[in-house]
Amino acid sequence: MLRIVPDWLLYIIVIAAVVFVLFRIDQRADAPEALPEAPQAGAFLPPPSMYDPEVLVEVGPISSGMGSAFAISPDGWWLTARHVVDGCDAVGLIVSRGAAAPVREVKRALFADLALLKTDRAPGALALDTSERHFQIGQRAFHVGFPQGRPGEAYSRLIGRETLIARGRYDVEEPVLAWAEQGRTSGLRGSLAGISGGPALASNGQVIGVTIAESARRGRIYTAAPSSILRLLRVEQVEPDGTPSARMSAENYGQQSDELRRGLQVAQVVCVGPGDGPPV
Repeated sequence: MLRIVPDWLLYIIVIAAVVFVLFRIDQRADAPEALPEAPQAGAFLPPPSMYDPEVLVEVGPISSGMGSAFAISPDGWWLTARHVVDGCDAVGLIVSRGAAAPVREVKRALFADLALLKTDRAPGALALDTSERHFQIGQRAFHVGFPQGRPGEAYSRLIGRETLIARGRYDVEEPVLAWAEQGRTSGLRGSLAGISGGPALASNGQVIGVTIAESARRGRIYTAAPSSILRLLRVEQVEPDGTPSARMSAENYGQQSDELRRGLQVAQVVCVGPGDGPPV
């Protein structure tokens, strides 16, 4: 269990209030909807190109909100999306109902929608696969996190590469992987907002990306490229040390996702925006 630091008590109270008022964070009892079978894997994923399609994303102003994160080392390093934690006065990880662990350090990538979070330790860490050489068009990914502030997941297949252009609070152009959504948690409708920062896992249980954006109209999910993840880890000199989750399939990914959340390998992130924290 992650240790709660007394100096953060006031922020924890704010975070807990947000959780209780806006969302429930208990595990789901329902199973994911039945999904169509993904097509057979095809050609290998080509390298990034200046001719890759572009997708424009508007990064809104700093505000309090929620996202997802996942542990990558037992000593307390986590990965999430930059836009989830950028500019926050305080960041916490929900570890149980009404309880949050403080994030002691936030390292934001300047070249991608990625960030590293540091806590005292993590109860379990997931293995990363930062090699793209064997990725194939049509392969599966399972996106785990807290869409709309509640436990949930989505299932997708790989389409190819695109270039994500972020404008607004900060400007970034980065290579991303584009996925066609195939299914999601039963009863989950509308936006997947809140799943940002969560892992995209391959069928073998290894993390192959960080979910950072969606296009609901096009049925697309976008993940940071493994090469961007590797670059951030090298810049910040962080050594990942995790193990794969249990194998995931269209039949069991809801259950396996719940296990990852129960074990706090995937956790909910809360950002306390400027002016939203308790008075000093």
